[in-house]
Amino acid sequence: MVNPVAFSLFGVSVYWYGIIIASAIVIGVWLAMRESRRRGIDPENIIDLCLWAVPFAVIGGRLFYVIFTWDMFKNDPISILYIWHGGLAIYGVVIVGVLVVYLFSRRRKLGFVNMLDILAPSLVLGQAMGRWGNFFNQEAYGNVVTDPSMQWFPFAVFIQNSGANGAWHLATFFYESMWCFLVFGFLYWYQKRQKRAGNVILWYFLLYGVERAFVEGLRTDSLWLVPGVVRVSQALSILFVLAAGALLIYNNFYRKKPVSENGTKPDNA
Repeated sequence: MVNPVAFSLFGVSVYWYGIIIASAIVIGVWLAMRESRRRGIDPENIIDLCLWAVPFAVIGGRLFYVIFTWDMFKNDPISILYIWHGGLAIYGVVIVGVLVVYLFSRRRKLGFVNMLDILAPSLVLGQAMGRWGNFFNQEAYGNVVTDPSMQWFPFAVFIQNSGANGAWHLATFFYESMWCFLVFGFLYWYQKRQKRAGNVILWYFLLYGVERAFVEGLRTDSLWLVPGVVRVSQALSILFVLAAGALLIYNNFYRKKPVSENGTKPDNA
């Protein structure tokens, strides 16, 4: 049986979800600081940025989730604060996070696009790790798997609170986690070879959007824009894929302003 609680400390339950998210943040900040130093940017800027971006991004992710699942919270509004139980929408995190990065970059006179390029690998690594928080919380799974020959992990995962005695479901959290680890590997490698500011963050939106548009269709707990017709994350993913693809083409074939060979020239776009 999967227990979402890792341990108790002085009578307070400490959840795996929180441990994993906190670990992802620490590792992500460390990676971003290394990359900022390589680009000639004071790493202290990354710490200062994260002190603002992390809490606001978490709030954004939670509000995004609550807005589209209000029926779950309307009779118990205080439960909106229980983020350790899960319920963060990644696109809410990303949208608010990008807004905070923009405001911070303007204030510190740092290249906004350059900062996004620095942070992109950390973001997708956090998503890859964070999906395992979904595993411990028994969420972000897909349709029921009825064929006994397919009821094995990692293709499927047993969900204890599904039905009277539990049931096997598509392990969509695992699919996304593995894809995000692969995207992280690519972005981490590409980050040091990019010739145009903005390419790293655009590849993030393109690659993550392709996966999310597909996997979201397999999930049973999607947020709906139009109930039963349009899923929020699928609609946003398709939009991001189209926009990122178009901007990558423009940035690499029509734009005349390359960054320096080590990718250090900031872009004040």
